Amino acid sequence: MTRGQTVTGGREATVSVIPGRWALSVGNPGTEPPPRFRWLPLTNLARLESGHTPSRRVPSYWNGDIPWIGIRDATRNHGRVIYSTNELVTKEGIENSSARILPAGTVCLSRTASVGYVVSMGKPMATSQDFVNWVCSERLRSMYLHYILVSEQESIRRFAVGSVHPTVYYPEAKAFYVCIPEPEEQDAILSVLCALDEKITVNNRIADTARDLAQAYFRSAQESADVDDVEIASVVEFLNRGVAPRYTEDHLQLRVLNQKCIRDGRVNLAPSRWTLSNKVSDDKMLRVHDVLVNSTGMGTLGRVARWTNPGAATVDSHVTIVRFDQAKTDPVCAGFALLDAELEIEALGQGSTGQTELNRTQLSGLRITVPSRESAAKLRPILDALESRGDSALKESLSLAQLRDTLLPKLMSGELRVRDAEKVVEDVT
Repeated sequence: MTRGQTVTGGREATVSVIPGRWALSVGNPGTEPPPRFRWLPLTNLARLESGHTPSRRVPSYWNGDIPWIGIRDATRNHGRVIYSTNELVTKEGIENSSARILPAGTVCLSRTASVGYVVSMGKPMATSQDFVNWVCSERLRSMYLHYILVSEQESIRRFAVGSVHPTVYYPEAKAFYVCIPEPEEQDAILSVLCALDEKITVNNRIADTARDLAQAYFRSAQESADVDDVEIASVVEFLNRGVAPRYTEDHLQLRVLNQKCIRDGRVNLAPSRWTLSNKVSDDKMLRVHDVLVNSTGMGTLGRVARWTNPGAATVDSHVTIVRFDQAKTDPVCAGFALLDAELEIEALGQGSTGQTELNRTQLSGLRITVPSRESAAKLRPILDALESRGDSALKESLSLAQLRDTLLPKLMSGELRVRDAEKVVEDVT
């Protein structure tokens, strides 16, 4: 079997043509490629592999040492190279299913459930059947394909069929064409994009470290501080769900945070959207030190994050804003206390029908342990310093990600020369 041979079986590639935006198409789009670029069938450049899920009825197939990529891994790590997964399978599970261990560098595209998410394997892994996986030949750098798929995420969603459960089927995947230059120029383009992503990764690690240190310091100080056990209702100024906005692509309007923005105790602005509405009431406009709580969703309910960005924003109707009354408690320390209550919040929203929903009454009745005013005054300088360092790193990461996302389609389409992009990156890094 040759490296570029497709091994998924099933129906042949479709003869339909569905153009993407820049460098990806179902079928040959027939458009003139940029100088030094060519449209080529992806199956001539990479081996297409499917995934599979070992039977969950056999416990010995799971909790092994082989990373297994599922949809949750893709949605949480879109655009990244991953080295660990939410679930692990055993060698026995691989041997008794259609799953295959694929090599490091394999590019994975989610094709069903959540369509269009892209991750690459940092080491050998297997995937579920929700992915089409590409093992690249020497003619196509794996990270170059990775960036093509990331830049064409919206196009990939258009390639999907089905209104209830959109799916990119194998006939379409087998018909993918990519517009690429020679490997040497691929390497030059990757040097620009990877430089930005490496800096983003460093900043994210700094932010993670600052967050973890702040939370650890708070927990440690709580043990020796003068503390009060209080009901949230007794110390809040405002506690309510967000708005149901009308979305827009105009980035000059109001930012709206959603459930995907709340993870690991902090706010990630990347998945946020924008609304045209200028009718959001003042109390639902986020203020510094507000705490955000996911109020619905399997696997997302109970996630908590603190809002530390002074920029204008609100939240959608799946997120609750908790605003502590500064006259009754220190809002920063109360926010850290609420972060520690994530598991209790999640338990509050578990319904007997399997649905998860958290209402205002449940949340307002939750009890948290907060330091006294005197103790909070001693804690705040260190908490504020760590938080400031993390926020600064995240702000830079967001700026660099926006630059990368601007350069990505221009480089992939040949609109921007590498040397010009390198100059832009040099100026900001």
